[in-house]
Amino acid sequence: MRASTALADLATRFWTFQCAEFPTVAIAAGVSTEAEQLLREAPADAERRAVWARAAQGKLAAIDPAPLGVQDRATHRLLNHEFRLLTELVDSGAHLRPTLYPLGPEFTLIYWANSTALATTADAQRYLRRLAAIPTSFATVQESLAQGVAAGMVYSRLVVERAIAQIRGQMSMKVEDNAFFGPLARIAARGGAMAALAADGKALVKEVVIPAFLSYAAYLEKSVLPPARDSLACTDDVDGDRFYRYHIGQYTTLDIPPADIHAIGLTEVERIQGEMLAVAGAAGFSDDLDGFRQHLQTDSTQFATSAEVLREQIEVLSKRIDARIPEFFGRLPRISYGVSSIPVVVADKMPPAYAQPNPADGSAAGIHWITSLPGKCPRYMHLPLALHEAWPGHLMHLALIQEMDQLPDFRRFGALKYAACLEGWALYCEALGEDMGFYDTPEKRYGRLEMEMWRALRLVLDTGIHSRGWGRDQAIAYFRENMAMPLETLTAEVDRYIGMPGQALAYQLGNLKFRELRARAEAALGQDFRIRDFHDALMAAGAVTLPVLELLIDDWISGTTLSAVS
Repeated sequence: MRASTALADLATRFWTFQCAEFPTVAIAAGVSTEAEQLLREAPADAERRAVWARAAQGKLAAIDPAPLGVQDRATHRLLNHEFRLLTELVDSGAHLRPTLYPLGPEFTLIYWANSTALATTADAQRYLRRLAAIPTSFATVQESLAQGVAAGMVYSRLVVERAIAQIRGQMSMKVEDNAFFGPLARIAARGGAMAALAADGKALVKEVVIPAFLSYAAYLEKSVLPPARDSLACTDDVDGDRFYRYHIGQYTTLDIPPADIHAIGLTEVERIQGEMLAVAGAAGFSDDLDGFRQHLQTDSTQFATSAEVLREQIEVLSKRIDARIPEFFGRLPRISYGVSSIPVVVADKMPPAYAQPNPADGSAAGIHWITSLPGKCPRYMHLPLALHEAWPGHLMHLALIQEMDQLPDFRRFGALKYAACLEGWALYCEALGEDMGFYDTPEKRYGRLEMEMWRALRLVLDTGIHSRGWGRDQAIAYFRENMAMPLETLTAEVDRYIGMPGQALAYQLGNLKFRELRARAEAALGQDFRIRDFHDALMAAGAVTLPVLELLIDDWISGTTLSAVS
């Protein structure tokens, strides 16, 4: 069998395996599945996947990548990356200590509900069956937690307490406002069978879903909280250094020691601080960055008067950005997006904004979620947030990848696993606003720099907390020394880094790679460099590891250079 054919066959089998093992992945990709239990997170589930991955690694090793085209070589490397993560998840014991906060299993289920659209009675009936299976999903998570606790694996007390509070907050709203009733509320007005199913679903949310969430919170309180440790570092847990390195590799797609990441972070903080000083000077605060920050924090015009006003401001800004996109991109997605407010009951524990991509079947638009707490999102943050979360950032990037039917399905629909590429691109897009001419005041330019500083600080803080013994107060103080962002936002961020080791490292490391590749392309192509072509090449790569992104862009630069010469 030819190498390319064998590779395509293995890639197809891997995608089939993923859809069977992770129903939410299949649903998000628009793949038909009758699976009712959406989460399968018991120890036996992870161990079964690791066995499959080890066998697949053997098959992949038998395929010589040398004769393959560049995209097939990329696929070869990505499959190896995927298989290695599945085996290392078990080997490192990470499967027995799942993430609890801020993106725990309850968030995965709510995310699924928020992106669900019910077109037919069959869709609604299947949705109800999935609601009924939610207690079983939580049971598998609890089985892994129980085995981990029995093996001496414990969480930071802060993480468990935050998880419990978040779950109870999410379930404290009225049934009519509950995320799981949302898809049903939208069909109730159709009357007839749909209205009857909506009524049945409402009863399920009240009698099954909410009790399942609260039961899970009670389990955390009874079984996971008592043995929890006071320290914050994940490296204080069983085999903690390996656990941390696993997550660094998972999120950054790089094999890089925490000490090196910490050093990069310190260098980046110093660089950005110098640019901030220049911007403050332009605003009339020469050599007084603290004074400029205080001005921004106390300027009432920087803060919307309500959640609705904030959402409307972001909507208007998004349309301004959308109008400039064709100047910088030759290919645009077929689907659009909307802006919605994060429910106030959970907004204090959530980031200022996040993106929820559209389902791959096009049944719903993407959503740019913005906080309902105006104090968490001053006006100087609006531009970089909109560029990052919506277009040309996450929502545009992910929508384009879904349309790339020339790529293997695991690459089209598995993008969310490549955080450094996705977050690096979105952070690169924040600076792209400079090319678009949007940062036309010192306040706006400071906002962009503050957002980049935020990501640079993450390199220092994540490694400081998990590998250098930093305390929570120390981390918050370092944040406040370097940013004007509201205290509640900084505090929530530090708690996020404690709860998700390594995740925060993806952003600036990815951004630095995108900027490096653009500089390389500009230097190599000179006057032949066209930003639309470069961006289209980046989009054509899909979501990949950073080393694979470099492989693909270097190949594009070589091909473009040869074309220019000929």
